[in-house]
Amino acid sequence: MAKRRKAKQRDARAPRFWGRHAVLAAIDNPARTIRKIWATQEALADADIPDGISVEVAGVADLGRLVPHDAPHQGLVADVEPLEDIAIEDLLAGAEDGRPLIVLDQVTDPHNVGAIMRSALAFGAIGLVTQDRHAPPESGALAKAASGALETLPWCRVVNLARALDQIAEAGFWRIGLAGDGDLTLAEALGSRRIAIILGAEGAGMRHNTGQHCDARARLPISEAIESLNVSNAAAIALYAATAEPQAGF
Repeated sequence: MAKRRKAKQRDARAPRFWGRHAVLAAIDNPARTIRKIWATQEALADADIPDGISVEVAGVADLGRLVPHDAPHQGLVADVEPLEDIAIEDLLAGAEDGRPLIVLDQVTDPHNVGAIMRSALAFGAIGLVTQDRHAPPESGALAKAASGALETLPWCRVVNLARALDQIAEAGFWRIGLAGDGDLTLAEALGSRRIAIILGAEGAGMRHNTGQHCDARARLPISEAIESLNVSNAAAIALYAATAEPQAGF
């Protein structure tokens, strides 16, 4: 796991998580500080909460008032401290052949970023790189979509994405930017044992400067019946392709 460094305070409020996977994963993460937990009696019976964490028993309706409307809290809500930042040098120092890296260029939807984290962890990615700005903060929506991956997948936030892509290349990664107008299919662009997959914002795609820092621009071979895929779906497909055995095909 990449080393972490002191966190920047991006929001005066503590992130508030809800749902069993998000809250229990936060509890199990030794790097995470839990401020307070609200829980129903039923949820507490199935949760192993360490001594020293402030816990308040609450009813379902009370928990519903602590989270956004209709958020599926499943009897557990927690206020937590943000995780400490990871330096890109530390993240890249732990790179291993065959394990991809995901880079997001101004993807701002927390549901998409959370889903991408979940896929990245499932396919053994070394981590996620985003900008410090133009990326969602830790939040209940992101943690719920990540289904625990937020607590395990190293997430590096950088000030300058172009500079970070240069560092990624220096670490031996072949940088593939996914774009609908890519010159190659993703299968044609793959080959290196160290792959960095770069995805752009919902709708707008990769910025021009980001594309200039890619070694290849590749497209997914989707049907002409649909213009594009959701960014989290595209990420999952690209991660599978980057980690699949060559004889499996794509």
